[in-house]
Amino acid sequence: MSSPADAIGATPVLSVQIKEEQDVVTARQRARQLSALLGFNQQDQTRLATAVSEITRNAYQYAGGGRLDFSIDLRSRPQFLWMQVSDRGPGIRDLDATLSGAYLSETGMGIGLSGTSRLMDRFHVDSSPAGGTSVRFGKAVPAGSNTLDAANIDKLCSIMARQHTPSIAEEVKRQNREILQTLDALRLRESELERRQQDLARLNLELEETNRGLIALYAELDEKAVALQRSAEMKSRFLSHVSHEFRTPLNSVLALTRLLLERYDGELTMEQEKQISYIRDATRQLADIVNDLLDLAKVEAGKTEIRLTNIDVGQLLGATRALMRPLAAHEAVTLVFDEPPPNLTLKSDESKLGQILRNLISNALKFTEEGEVRVSVSLSAARNAVQFRVKDTGIGIDPKDQERIFQEFSQIEHPIQKRVKGTGLGLPLSQSLAVLLGGTLAVESSVGVGSTFTLTLPYQIHSNAEIQTGESSTTGRGLGSILIVDDEAPARYLAHRLFRGTEHSIIETSGVEAVERARFEAPILILLDLVMPDRSGFEVLDELKSDERTKDIPVVIHTSKMLTEADHTRLANRYLAVLPKGPSGRLPALTAMRTVLGEPDLFSAEPEFN
Repeated sequence: MSSPADAIGATPVLSVQIKEEQDVVTARQRARQLSALLGFNQQDQTRLATAVSEITRNAYQYAGGGRLDFSIDLRSRPQFLWMQVSDRGPGIRDLDATLSGAYLSETGMGIGLSGTSRLMDRFHVDSSPAGGTSVRFGKAVPAGSNTLDAANIDKLCSIMARQHTPSIAEEVKRQNREILQTLDALRLRESELERRQQDLARLNLELEETNRGLIALYAELDEKAVALQRSAEMKSRFLSHVSHEFRTPLNSVLALTRLLLERYDGELTMEQEKQISYIRDATRQLADIVNDLLDLAKVEAGKTEIRLTNIDVGQLLGATRALMRPLAAHEAVTLVFDEPPPNLTLKSDESKLGQILRNLISNALKFTEEGEVRVSVSLSAARNAVQFRVKDTGIGIDPKDQERIFQEFSQIEHPIQKRVKGTGLGLPLSQSLAVLLGGTLAVESSVGVGSTFTLTLPYQIHSNAEIQTGESSTTGRGLGSILIVDDEAPARYLAHRLFRGTEHSIIETSGVEAVERARFEAPILILLDLVMPDRSGFEVLDELKSDERTKDIPVVIHTSKMLTEADHTRLANRYLAVLPKGPSGRLPALTAMRTVLGEPDLFSAEPEFN
């Protein structure tokens, strides 16, 4: 609504006296003619004509007549076409209710005023019982029209004076056409609106059904993936441990039967030789089964390979958010992902990093009954590490239990524990993966307050040599290699596990290729088995020590063979130490290897070797 001063200074164009009903029609016609000359479109012409018609009809009906004045404000930008209808009637009772549309008389008064206020850009009413009513309203001249001046106004007045004023019948006919056009346009719009509403409703229904399906699918897939992962881990660990325990006595039996059949303790009767041969063959069959189980455990576990790629941390969190969002089904718990630093890229194993984050988020959601689980990532103060944090407002962990949660199959007793599923392997697995990636996993927690798990990974660029592939998997960072020479894959696997956590690269080979690999790789240590089918360890040692390029490389004899005096004579003290494949007698060899490698912490704990 405008102020009364909006039209002050406007240049008059024409006036129409409202004395008879015919004058209302004339006022409407003049409004249409003038708006057409000023460049208003057809729709705005109809709006202006309708507004003028309604206001002048009010003046005629309620005040017995009045006066309509057209003027143009040449100074405003944009320029304005003003219309003012004045009368000397009794005024408008309850003006505010009338303008708001709340008041409606039997004759319809109120619709004209409130409708005009919506159709026009500016609108103002002055009304009193003594002074009558003055309704002033205006609309901006179209932007595409030329700027008007006094000469243009004179020209407009001249044109308007010459224009024909249609009869009432013609005006009614024209008005009817406009009404029909408006109704037709409204009908089309209503039809289009209804069609769009139907499409929108159908689309919303489809999206709702799809979302429900996706949430259920994600939850089911995630639950099955977790269950399969845990099952595979437990199965692989069981097979690995049992197979390791079987292998030591089997090696002993094979070694004893070999000694007997080679007559180290005297001659055998034919019957004794046959019986020992049966024992040897049965033991070999069992050893083959054990070896197959070890190979199966190694393939299914798949924890020895690290595939390094450049990880966009923002994309990784986005993918993790999409996977974990369906699990945050509890309305009282909110899963929040903070935005990571822009363009943060980390070189690591994306699969294993994602697995750690999913485990941590899943645990946090399970043990948080209300509040939030917040996932964030930042660079350390020294900018040499990336820290992923999963913070929850859950049940918390007592300080005395914070070491236990990283032990396999260990769970803390709590009422909520009875309502959630778990094997106690998630956190131990996550910690093992963190160490494998060269980082750490730590926890800060208070009972009843919540927990914060922090995964810290090195922030540096790795070389391609760090990527582990096949049997020659690499865990080192250029500190020298260790060559394992053995024909049996389980034995190589066990020897490889001996160096878990070391920064040296591990190379595995057979007796046939051993010397050539030693010349090419120049390892700092060689683990050599003595009993191999294609080429014995004795022959490999002879060639190694006779070559200038390899003679100074320390060699550790790694065997299950019980060494005789003849064996020691043949070895001729050209080895660093003897490391038995069995569970005992390893300490001297481990100490010697630790000294050669220059790693005082290596083998500080009893390794999982058998």
